[in-house]
Amino acid sequence: MTDGRHESPRPLAMIHTVAGLIPELEGLAQEHLPDWKVFNMLDESLLRLTIREGSVSPMTARRLTGVIWSAVDAGAEAVLVTCSSLGGAVERIAPLCPVPLIRIDEGMAQEAVAKGRRIGVLATLQSTLTPTVELVERVSREAGADSTITSEVVEGAFETLQSGDREGHDARVAEGIARLARENDVVVLAQASMARALERLEPSADDPPVLTSPTLGIAHAARRLAR
Repeated sequence: MTDGRHESPRPLAMIHTVAGLIPELEGLAQEHLPDWKVFNMLDESLLRLTIREGSVSPMTARRLTGVIWSAVDAGAEAVLVTCSSLGGAVERIAPLCPVPLIRIDEGMAQEAVAKGRRIGVLATLQSTLTPTVELVERVSREAGADSTITSEVVEGAFETLQSGDREGHDARVAEGIARLARENDVVVLAQASMARALERLEPSADDPPVLTSPTLGIAHAARRLAR
């Protein structure tokens, strides 16, 4: 029997730096986190400054901390940062955060280490490549895995996308995926914006898996928040 009471969904804040990814991540959250209600916070300048400076500066980390605390003050019982470029800063902030603070690419890194020893990491920005590689290295150490990591920035792809040429961006990324796939057991796409390039490839049974962060990241968040 039940007493007729209904538990309200718990509030989950998602902090974004790219507006176009919000609908996809909201849909994944509805699928994987039915007991949570998402509210979104967008600050594109966090990514813009990180790209300009080449990494997350102390000022940007301080501003990210402010956005996270604003989410907590707004009632969030967990916070998910959906920008991989900010991942290293998220890890440094997490011990101080009063609610679970999760980075979007953690699940992808765990899956990559589980899938194979030779891991290729592809990005269109060095500012995203570095924290992604560092994450995969950490996950590999924690798992006791003997991972070999190859990384590459697809030169010119991000600028092509910024100019409005999505097809040109996807073509460059697809070529990068094909290069890394020839030498690795699994390929990791460091940015969610790269995933559409997979539509250009003709996969075969012998191809290594290519991992992207949105689905794996939300699934990881669901497992963590269920503990």
